[in-house]
Amino acid sequence: MVHVADPVDLVVRAHRALAVAGQADMVWGHVSVRDPEGRGVWMKSAGWGLEEISHDQVVLVAWDGEVLAGSGPRHLEYPIHTEVMRARPEVTCVVHTHAEAVNAFSALDVPVRPISHAGVLFSEPDVPRFTRTGGLIRTAELGAALAASMGPAPACLLPKHGLATAGVDAAHAVMYAVLLDQACRTQLQAMAAGDLRVWSDPDEAEAKRTEVWPPSQIEAGWRYLERRPL
Repeated sequence: MVHVADPVDLVVRAHRALAVAGQADMVWGHVSVRDPEGRGVWMKSAGWGLEEISHDQVVLVAWDGEVLAGSGPRHLEYPIHTEVMRARPEVTCVVHTHAEAVNAFSALDVPVRPISHAGVLFSEPDVPRFTRTGGLIRTAELGAALAASMGPAPACLLPKHGLATAGVDAAHAVMYAVLLDQACRTQLQAMAAGDLRVWSDPDEAEAKRTEVWPPSQIEAGWRYLERRPL
């Protein structure tokens, strides 16, 4: 018998992992997990910080935004989650946060360079950018536009706003958010010292994606975040 993870439990664990990784922004930012029965997405209710989430703060949001289970209001930006999952059947988890290094880096309008292990995941080709608006993504139309900009990529920059990531499981979606923030922070530090001079060429970047970031290492990073205290 195949074990199916409890989506509510995954939502709680994913929010906690992002909080441990430093991506909390008071009560903003959220993670969703696809409902195994196809009814919509499970995500935290509005008004709570990433580090505060327990099973009591998780709601089931239908594809049209109706709250089907749980108590508390849904986030206005639920279409980020429903529309990315609608466009990508393989995705079971979506993350949206306002990571500070990502926002600072996005303002420079320069490509992510593979100058670190994390950087190779979001370069060659460059990480997509959603530029239609820097405001809230609160309609299905905007959510679908974000999904189109993101395409099959693991992550998308939202200049003037934050990031969105998508994964085949919670470990991948959370780790993509954490690693994109790391990649942006490392490049910001390097650029503060001068012009970038050295980074992996496309062949090396491709090889590193395979060697450094197989599923086992994504899982190892996720488990590390789960072990760390808040």
